[in-house]
Amino acid sequence: MGSVSALYFSVTTSLLYLLFLFFLVSSVEASCHPDDRSALLQLKQSFVINSFASSNPEAYAKTETWGSGDCCSWDGVKCDNGTSHVISLDLGSSFLYGSLNSSSTLFRLVQLQSLNLSDNSLMNSEIPSEIRFLSRLKSLVLSYANFSGQVPSGVLELSELEVLDLSGNPLKLGKLGLTSLLEKLTNLQALNLAHVRISSSIPPIFSPNLTSLILSNCDLRGKIPPGIFELPNLQILKLDSNLELGGYLPEIHDGNHSLLELISLASTSFSGNLPESIGNLKSLQQLDIRKCLFTGKLPYSLGNLTQLNYLNLAYNNFLGPVPLSIGNLNQLFYLDVSNNNFSGKIPSSLTNLTQLGFLSLKNNYFNTGNLSWLGTQTNLTYLDLSNTNLTGKIPSSLQNLTQIAYLYLKANGLDGHFPPWIGNLRKLVEITLSANFLTGPVPESIFKLQNLQVLDLQLNQLNGFLNLDSFLELKNLTRLQLSGNNLSLLTGVSSINIVTPPKLKLLGLASCNLSRFPDFLRSQNELEFLELFGNKIHGLIPKWFWTVGKETLHYLNLGSNFLTGFEELPVVLPWTSLEIFSLESNMLQGSLPHPRPSIVSYVVSNNSLSGEIPPTMLCNLSSLVALDLSDNNLTGVLPRCLDSSSDSLIILNLRNNHFSGDIPWSYSKSCALWMMDLSQNQLQGTIPRSLAHCEMLESLNLGNNLINDSFPSWLGTLPNLKILILRANELGGAIDQKPQAKSEFSKLQVIDLSENGLRGKLPSDYFKIWNAMQFDNTNSSSLYMNANTSFQGTEFSFSTFYTYVATLANKGRDLDYDKVPDSLFAVDLSSNKFEGEIPESIGKLKLIRVLNLSNNNLIGQIPSSLGELTNLESLDLSGNNLSGEIPQQLGSLNFLSHFNVSYNNLEGPIPRAQQFGTFNNDSYVGNSRLCGYPLSEKCGNTDENLPPPPLEAEEDEGIWSGFKFGWKIVLTGYGAGLIIGISLGYNNFRPRKPKRFRNWRASNNWSGSFSFVWNKVSWNHTRS
Repeated sequence: MGSVSALYFSVTTSLLYLLFLFFLVSSVEASCHPDDRSALLQLKQSFVINSFASSNPEAYAKTETWGSGDCCSWDGVKCDNGTSHVISLDLGSSFLYGSLNSSSTLFRLVQLQSLNLSDNSLMNSEIPSEIRFLSRLKSLVLSYANFSGQVPSGVLELSELEVLDLSGNPLKLGKLGLTSLLEKLTNLQALNLAHVRISSSIPPIFSPNLTSLILSNCDLRGKIPPGIFELPNLQILKLDSNLELGGYLPEIHDGNHSLLELISLASTSFSGNLPESIGNLKSLQQLDIRKCLFTGKLPYSLGNLTQLNYLNLAYNNFLGPVPLSIGNLNQLFYLDVSNNNFSGKIPSSLTNLTQLGFLSLKNNYFNTGNLSWLGTQTNLTYLDLSNTNLTGKIPSSLQNLTQIAYLYLKANGLDGHFPPWIGNLRKLVEITLSANFLTGPVPESIFKLQNLQVLDLQLNQLNGFLNLDSFLELKNLTRLQLSGNNLSLLTGVSSINIVTPPKLKLLGLASCNLSRFPDFLRSQNELEFLELFGNKIHGLIPKWFWTVGKETLHYLNLGSNFLTGFEELPVVLPWTSLEIFSLESNMLQGSLPHPRPSIVSYVVSNNSLSGEIPPTMLCNLSSLVALDLSDNNLTGVLPRCLDSSSDSLIILNLRNNHFSGDIPWSYSKSCALWMMDLSQNQLQGTIPRSLAHCEMLESLNLGNNLINDSFPSWLGTLPNLKILILRANELGGAIDQKPQAKSEFSKLQVIDLSENGLRGKLPSDYFKIWNAMQFDNTNSSSLYMNANTSFQGTEFSFSTFYTYVATLANKGRDLDYDKVPDSLFAVDLSSNKFEGEIPESIGKLKLIRVLNLSNNNLIGQIPSSLGELTNLESLDLSGNNLSGEIPQQLGSLNFLSHFNVSYNNLEGPIPRAQQFGTFNNDSYVGNSRLCGYPLSEKCGNTDENLPPPPLEAEEDEGIWSGFKFGWKIVLTGYGAGLIIGISLGYNNFRPRKPKRFRNWRASNNWSGSFSFVWNKVSWNHTRS
């Protein structure tokens, strides 16, 4: 027995000793393997440390600690305790700058299980195929490391990978393919390929182990497999920013117990309704489906997603009311349902959202009658109610939002005064109240908001005197927009000496009654956007002005002032980044200011600039979109290099100058022109045949020149041509009676060939195929014909539209249309040598409003088919050899307000129709055998000698309808203060005047968003 006890004691002692030795060994840190230590040191030497190589504010140079001691204790290095080999290398955000090539010693660390090189700058290195040597990797994170090229096939040999993150690199999956990746790497739990170009559909092959799938901005296409939402372990699904990826949200069965916490489908083509079963995603915390194609009503079950803290439904086609159940989401911090078609009341249940910090309801059709509940949202820091039909005064309940930092109420119907209590919201950072009807002064309390960075009050009716220097006391202010009000700004009158004014990036002071350039601009060297349009600034542009935003300015508008020139004209405009430049409607003399190569829009119209266009001035403008030199005194020949800009140039307006010579340009098939206006010059030669390549061309105006050519029937192939004006040239010959194709001039709305020498018969077969004048197929949301000249600048996204102009004969005189109505249809073939009869086919042009065939050699009777032109407002057949009676069918033209058949051979009674009672004797002079009212010659039937019955009210309204041509606006003159409904047509057309008297206008032009209109160009700027 004793021996057994001794043996037991001996064994126990031995086991305890062995356990002690094991504990002792395991408690000692692993000593780095020499080969790995050498590999790490050489890896360190292959990079340099550059603080710009990482964007993480917590980044630091981890490799700076490498060199002495055990490498297993170095920053970012972890070793295996048993083998001493490095198994984890984390060099993320380490300021590494250099390249990673196939000879890198990194690939000698074959025991690595985890590798992180994210957030460094590896100089567009390709991922070396030697990555396959690291076959034990379970985690590979190379995000935002500046890798490029194709993902190597060697990645497929990393069969143990559980985490693969290649996001944020300009990589291509290429031949590797998403299908092969998912088939080979069956252990994947997290896959992030955001911004990697995949360019394929998503295969229905997914590991059931996946917990995170991120394929944002990968150029994915086709339809998404519905089964992706049923993966049992999936928690994160991000497929956003794949515009060609479609699909729908499937039914979510209650028994699935989905673990999904985040779904992002933003900026895809997902469509359909949100299923009622979406409420079964009980773990969902974030749902982002903005900028998709979803429709229908929101399901009530959304209120079941009680873990939701982020909900973004913006920019879809949802309609109906927002369900009351939304108030159940008491964890919600961010809610954006803007830019949909929601209607009804804003649900009062939003008061339950006590965590809500962000709320955007803009661009819907809510009934916003009672917003008192907003006052209960005391945690709200962001509120956007823009374009939500909000009317009346600014809701007083907003003054309870003591935490509010961002307040957007633009594009509503708000009126009344700017409330002084706004100054009590001391945490305000941004205020946007633009495009409303606010009146009265800007309250002094606004200057208490010391955190204010953005103040946008443009396009209201604010008035009174305002000290501009008071804004300079707001030290954090970066954007100030006061344009388009009735304010009178005072400058340089503050009793407080502003030593260091804020550095502004945007300053809008259009129509602010400024009489000089504000002095504080001298210190504004960071300005990106400067708008001084429509003020009363006189004299020369001072030399010091060249330093304003010299390296930062992208937008400069000094139009519609009284500037006469430059104190010192620089050889080239000094602003190195300038993209939009406007000096239109001033009194400038001398030569053209030379633009920088960065210029996209160059507008100096309506001045007195003279001289020639220097041959090299426009040759370097490779990004030019709009060029407007119209209404000046420029001379010489047109520069031959201008067609080199045709790939980008959309607007070319050189009208009303003194250019001479031929039109020299040769346009290629990449021509981007939408509008060309070279009218009112002395250009000669023929119309360039290469214009047939400009398939986007909508308006071509070559009128009032010396062009010697035949009718350019070859322009009929242009699929978008709406306006063709060749009036007052030297065109000759006959118009082909047989068009080459039925689609010729199919979009044509205005054609003016007057005052030429065209012969032969009227083009009856063309009248049959000018479809745009026959069938109302217009789907334009704009009141005026315009070209979309929007572009993405380097700092701003510019939403710009250039409105077409035209000069047409109407009511016996020339009228300048500063904005051609989209509803204008006109045919003017007057003052030529056309002969023969007026064809019956002209009656097919049912939409035309102006028809002028005067001063030709036409014979025969007036066709009764003209009575079918029920929209006709002006008809001129004077100065021909027409005979017979005036057809009684013309009496049905209820909108006819101008009628002239003088100097023909007409006979018989004048129609006794209501409209004909408005025409005087001048309409019929030179027709000795006409009789009846208003002529003194009586007809046999006494009834025909009586005046027609008076016009009924609704017909009179039709005649003078402001919507038709804006003719009502002629009666209103040039008075200011018109309401928006009238100002839409304000100064739409006018009798021609010398350009000296073409004063500037400012009005509200509504086309989906408010913009400021300057003569023929409107710019709507939004920060990109």
